[in-house]
Amino acid sequence: MEYIQNPILKGFNPDPSICRVGDDYYIATSTFEWFPGVQIHHSKDLKNWELIARPLNRKSQLNMRGVPDSCGVWAPCLSYANNKFYLVYTNVKSFDGVWKDTPNYVVTADDIRGTWSDPIYLCSSGFDGSFFHDQDKLWFVNMIVDHRNGKLFGGVEMHEVDPQTLRLLNERHFLTKGTKLGSTEGPHLYKRNEYYYLILAEGGTEYNHSATILRSKSVFGPYEEHPDNPILTSKDSPKHTLQKAGHGSMIETQNGDWYIVFLIGRPLTERGRCILGRETAIEEVVWKEDWPFVNSGSRLPRLKVPNPNLEVASQKKEHVPVRIIFDQDKLPMEFQSLRIPMTENWVSLKERKGFLRLTGRESLTSTHNQSMIARRLQHFKAEVSTLVEFEPDCFQQMSGLILYYNTGHYHYLHITHRDDDKVLSIISADNFQKIEDREIVVITGHSSVVLKASIQFENLQFSYKLKEDGPFTNIGSVLDISILSDDNVREGSERYRPAFTGSFIGLCCQDLRSNKRYADFGWFEYIGIEE
Repeated sequence: MEYIQNPILKGFNPDPSICRVGDDYYIATSTFEWFPGVQIHHSKDLKNWELIARPLNRKSQLNMRGVPDSCGVWAPCLSYANNKFYLVYTNVKSFDGVWKDTPNYVVTADDIRGTWSDPIYLCSSGFDGSFFHDQDKLWFVNMIVDHRNGKLFGGVEMHEVDPQTLRLLNERHFLTKGTKLGSTEGPHLYKRNEYYYLILAEGGTEYNHSATILRSKSVFGPYEEHPDNPILTSKDSPKHTLQKAGHGSMIETQNGDWYIVFLIGRPLTERGRCILGRETAIEEVVWKEDWPFVNSGSRLPRLKVPNPNLEVASQKKEHVPVRIIFDQDKLPMEFQSLRIPMTENWVSLKERKGFLRLTGRESLTSTHNQSMIARRLQHFKAEVSTLVEFEPDCFQQMSGLILYYNTGHYHYLHITHRDDDKVLSIISADNFQKIEDREIVVITGHSSVVLKASIQFENLQFSYKLKEDGPFTNIGSVLDISILSDDNVREGSERYRPAFTGSFIGLCCQDLRSNKRYADFGWFEYIGIEE
């Protein structure tokens, strides 16, 4: 028997929403402050997935300039009806303090690869919104943010939507406060036989995370709890490989079988840090007395799930080149930028043939105009390298290879200027405190340098070479990559910080003096080592 290996979407790919159109399956996942917004993967067999679209690729659809870390796009919902795709998403604008600003929008497309429409505003009463298509009715379901008495999660409500204008109508219905697990979010509605089913993400998105189910014979409720809630969780099994299981979305195959996709985390140690962020996994669902159960024999997700018999041609795995040569008209899809679109004024493949040019702008603490492109870290073991040419003339100019979590957590091997010399140096930040490595390597007179990051679970070793055909030389001590995790951000903060992304690795450039100095990158290589 063939199996699906979990996770199916490795690296930072949380809050999955699954949709089927005929024999095609699509999963949309959250992207938070990374632009373009929302990742959409495609599969024919539920096993092999290919990244095919990021629909929120215009500023008119997604304005994130200045949003805090781990805000931006939360929990999209992808659906299909009337020969049209619908994508509901929240663009979280603020998090600190009593209030949360959480505007919700919907965009549509005839083709999932785009072009997607400009957004239609829905409401700002909460986040994690979803569309439910119920015959001739369209409903918008979302959780409510309740700022009173220090609360956040105020239950789940439902609005009717005008199917033509996609605007909310005045009719509003409160559905449930959720279960005793609390922190009720991520609602999705389904109809099967005579029941409506409401799936919820509860328990918080950390180690108590869970998926729960309620049902009713009326879409308006009252909703009764599943007799064995939560139907999916890892909270009682700290040694299990797949932790943080929850925030699920269900789908019926063309053969009538059911599956659930959901987020998980894979910690380095028991209940430890998850450097790859929250990923997407899958499980079978079976129905007993009109209730869904995970078909693993328990609430735990399995590492291997039997392949469904979908009677479709075998799907090949997505091929991503190990080394990217910057001689194309556009960047490969795996690259994203922070908060803002990639525009010719700061990232260019045209200025110098065969090179990527990044023009330095603001610092690594900026939430407005950083010059960074990066991709997800998707392996516990990886070798990542790049060739860079950069001629700084002051200490305020830097460029190089970065492992990045947010504005206060990163490891950065870069070229800069010190005491009339061009040098290599390392800057690390943990809990928003900068720690500069004391080892400085002078590289004056060398026009290009190859920078490398060698990753072995929590260990990171930077190295460099001044000739492409020469050996690498280590620079600095072995660094702790586990500081680039949701878990560390929360542990190290005196107040709760939103921390929902994962480790990225990529290229950046800063010019804190004039925003003009540029760096040229000849290639970027990512070698993931499978376990």
